[in-house]
Amino acid sequence: MSVPVLSAGLPGPRASASHHERLGPVLLASRPRRLATCGLAAATVLLVAACTSNDSSTEAGALRVSSTADTCEVSASEAPSGNVVFEVTNDGTEVTEFYLLADDGLRIIGEVENIGPGITRNLVVQAAPGSYVTACKPGMVGDGIRSPFTVTDSGTAIASSDVAQLLATATEQYRLYVRDQVAQLATKTEAFADLYRSGDDDGARALYADARTHWERIEPVAESFGDLDPRLDLREADLEAGQAWTGWHAIEKDLWPPAEGYLSLDDAERTELADRLVADTDDLSARIQDITFDATQLGNGAKELLDEVATGKVTGEEEIWSHTDLWDFQANVDGARIAFEALRPALETKDAELADTLADRFAALQVVLDEHRDGDGFVLYSALTADEVATLADAVDALSEPLANLTAAVVL
Repeated sequence: MSVPVLSAGLPGPRASASHHERLGPVLLASRPRRLATCGLAAATVLLVAACTSNDSSTEAGALRVSSTADTCEVSASEAPSGNVVFEVTNDGTEVTEFYLLADDGLRIIGEVENIGPGITRNLVVQAAPGSYVTACKPGMVGDGIRSPFTVTDSGTAIASSDVAQLLATATEQYRLYVRDQVAQLATKTEAFADLYRSGDDDGARALYADARTHWERIEPVAESFGDLDPRLDLREADLEAGQAWTGWHAIEKDLWPPAEGYLSLDDAERTELADRLVADTDDLSARIQDITFDATQLGNGAKELLDEVATGKVTGEEEIWSHTDLWDFQANVDGARIAFEALRPALETKDAELADTLADRFAALQVVLDEHRDGDGFVLYSALTADEVATLADAVDALSEPLANLTAAVVL
């Protein structure tokens, strides 16, 4: 299933201060220098077989990629299934990265990083037939310069039946996804904070939902850092006596103030909030560099994201000032689906019926969500009727029930 990537439009959503069952313990270490790496894929579409991250030698039949500040030229837009080699040369002046993404533009199938000017790195993947996206990231920030890419059917068998290997592949792919989402969150948070500090309220409101999308997609991971989560994502209703209110929702209220009884923040107060938001987001980004996952964390995290939808987004309690709950809704669904897709190859070897049910229920929920799109974004949640909210809730419930069985199905 292909899900559109959200972009800015109307202002955006959410955050729950409630702490559900966390994603589980994470392994942390000091932040290392980023080296050229290659990711493992997880869906039925692709498995990463190898990565020659420090080898600039040319592979036979390699697809040549030239990355500059404003181009990402791939020598062909398709390749036969089996071993696919991308020979990536940085012809620009900034350090760059190259990604092969699934067709949803979110799941990272493989990546090679830290390619300095004049340097060539190889990304080697074993690719099944399907649609993909290539992306170069000059400066290693943002969404990257993207193009569609197709893998045609050569008849080469790709899939592995080794569950342990499939689960290892799943957790690595998800790790890459989380790290990418946090990097995009940090970049957009800084841009949002600059707009807010400068008094460009229209610009800040326009970026709010889009920036927060990256937080919402990985919310269970972000919430696992118990000290950062309340500083970044606490709702006013969950404040304790004497607790300082910082983060996205304090700024949200200032950008969409109540009609009566609210005293707008002055320049110094705005600067303090914006600086704190950026600092805490950068802290999150640093901590997450060495995070690792196991299969239970992916399965439980997917269910937790659906719980977030059911307890906050569907009720409209998350974004009470901006009413941008549908952006958060979509982002939580994105995150749950990515975790499921990562585990899906292993699940199909153990419970194919559950895999099919979950794929169908995710697709059905997406259809309901898409009915409320407005351009690149969504209508405000306050515009939905009671019947429309009930339909969304029913679709969430229909997915939540089988999703609760995902973890046990893949690990027991």
